[in-house]
Amino acid sequence: MSNPIGDPGHGHSPAAWTAVIIMLVAITLGTLFFWFDMPVLVWASVGLLIVGAIVGLVMKKAGYGADGAKSNPKAH
Repeated sequence: MSNPIGDPGHGHSPAAWTAVIIMLVAITLGTLFFWFDMPVLVWASVGLLIVGAIVGLVMKKAGYGADGAKSNPKAH
């Protein structure tokens, strides 16, 4: 049986990886700062989380998304 739905990419792109890594760092730092009761730094990590999302969108618009012109997907 063939799959009638094409592979959507599932985020295997430089834009997705960059955004996810930035967001994971933000969540890790936010958890650490929450644990040590540093509310200003918790909010700073929320800001970093938003920056990660923006970086991912900007990179996608620049062609580094799953089907972008500058993305080089591996053949399966």
